[in-house]
Amino acid sequence: MLDSGEKGTVVKVGVRSTTLQTRDEVLVTVPNAVLNAAKIVNESAPGRRKRIRVPVGVAYGTDIDAFEAAVVAVAEAESLVLDSPKPRMRFRSFGASALEYELLCWVRSPVRGSKATHELNRGIYHRLTEMGVEIPFRQVDVTLVDGGPDPGVGGVGHPSVGDD
Repeated sequence: MLDSGEKGTVVKVGVRSTTLQTRDEVLVTVPNAVLNAAKIVNESAPGRRKRIRVPVGVAYGTDIDAFEAAVVAVAEAESLVLDSPKPRMRFRSFGASALEYELLCWVRSPVRGSKATHELNRGIYHRLTEMGVEIPFRQVDVTLVDGGPDPGVGGVGHPSVGDD
């Protein structure tokens, strides 16, 4: 993976450039001078396994002990997730609309990370829905104050009738 976010498998190394094949089977030629100056992450060496991080938000007021146990159970039941190290939850922050968690678990190889994330998201969604746990979305409360301008007459960007 390049620092630009592009991922691929090296298929050819030349004197002046290197060719990568992306997961979408697109060939990308990168000048070696760019590679020399770039941060490159080799996801396939030395070990093959990869840790994945799945962010999960939960509504304020949720029983967090039951929530954490349910999400870990989903990860433990997912065949793409390794048994060791064991999946675990981390409470990351108090968000604007949710308690923000992260599920941490390992898959056998980097190529399986996207599929595992997909399956985990589906499993978590189904399990939390079964439990009646609210998965919040960003919300904004708007309060109208009496005495303010009538938005239809003379409000910002709306001149009153008769204004010259």
